[in-house]
Amino acid sequence: MGIDRRQFLGGVGVTVAAGASAAAQVPVTTPQQPVPVPLPAPQPADWSHVRRMFPIAYDHVDMSAMLLTAHPTPVAAAINRYRYALDTHPVTYLQHNNRRLQNASRDAIGAYLGIDGRNVALTDSTTMGVALVYQGLKLVRGQEVLVTDDSYYVTHESLRLAAEKSGIIVRSFPLADLLAAPSEGAIVERVISQIGPRTRVLALTWVHSNTGLKMPVRAIVDALRSGRSRSSYGVLVCVDGVHGFGCEDATLASLGCDFLMAGCHKWLFGPRGTGMIAGTDAAWQALSPTIPSFIDSDAYSRWIRDEPAMFTTAAMATPGGFKAFEHVWAIPEAFAIHYMAGKSRVAARTAELASQLKEGLVAMPNIILQTPRSRALSAGIVAFDVAGRSAPDVVATLRARGIVASVAPYRVEHVRLAPCIRNSPEEIERVLQELRTIAGAA
Repeated sequence: MGIDRRQFLGGVGVTVAAGASAAAQVPVTTPQQPVPVPLPAPQPADWSHVRRMFPIAYDHVDMSAMLLTAHPTPVAAAINRYRYALDTHPVTYLQHNNRRLQNASRDAIGAYLGIDGRNVALTDSTTMGVALVYQGLKLVRGQEVLVTDDSYYVTHESLRLAAEKSGIIVRSFPLADLLAAPSEGAIVERVISQIGPRTRVLALTWVHSNTGLKMPVRAIVDALRSGRSRSSYGVLVCVDGVHGFGCEDATLASLGCDFLMAGCHKWLFGPRGTGMIAGTDAAWQALSPTIPSFIDSDAYSRWIRDEPAMFTTAAMATPGGFKAFEHVWAIPEAFAIHYMAGKSRVAARTAELASQLKEGLVAMPNIILQTPRSRALSAGIVAFDVAGRSAPDVVATLRARGIVASVAPYRVEHVRLAPCIRNSPEEIERVLQELRTIAGAA
């Protein structure tokens, strides 16, 4: 792919040395090519060191990284450097560096997902990415988008708004009845059986935020492409991937989907207010941009010549406008922890903590685990109910006891805990101890 991750990790934001002045770290203009620096090979992770990279207070246990992360040290340092550069030379620094630094962020995401950065569009969030894809797909009246009924609000609402404009059909189907005894085969069979002659898009969620179910995306794609459904030819697979992006060891190719949309400020621990769309070459040609781009190198010349673009690129699909540039430019630093520890170790540690939590929950009376215990069908989200108590009541009780959980905002509400690599087995045990008391009193 021609991408050297040493460049984007070192050249666009290494940690400022102690005592160094900010002015010395960020010139008004910077070299067109970042200076390569050695990137340490993945080492057995010191998870306590990882925890110390986050400024989260120690007076509580935060298990809601699935909502919004704290900035780890490398990300915070990069944001501060870029903020200083913009504050001291707002116009000249932006003009000389914006396109280069946004492209460095695209390259960083692309390398992490095993694709060229030119196939990555930058967004502000998962919500924006999902909306840009479903509003931008070149569908016509009568064609169908198929979606699971427990996909998140953002997916359903984006599709509803798209249907209002274009006349496409949005059809949902259930999965909840399969969760009593979930299996990859049953889920794949359910999805494939729903494909019909008008289906042109399959809208999937990688990890469901209400139950923690991890969809077997690759198996679904393989079944779809194998012709098990006579109507599967030409169906685009679009995935809301935010709860797998950063805690699962996967690439766009290993997932097999056409589009993957995610925010960078959850499990990836990236700058708040950043996100991405990753797509294949063919997928980008099935989409029209919605918001004018500032980083497409030919955008202005085409406008001046009044010549429409012949094809879509991810750069064209990256929304322009003035934004918190220091956050967008700091995206490459989010990968420092993941490459230091290794993607596979991050995924394994997340699964280990989630498994410890699940096994502790199933041993308790009055606890109903909603998340599959299988590693193959779950990731970092652990959802459950306490018999006789509402999910908001349980979350409020946990908060009062110094544990940050959350409620899944669905018709049927569950309590959610989301352990990540900044948590520890000791914190899991503390949570379980509090829940034993809560469940025992239910």
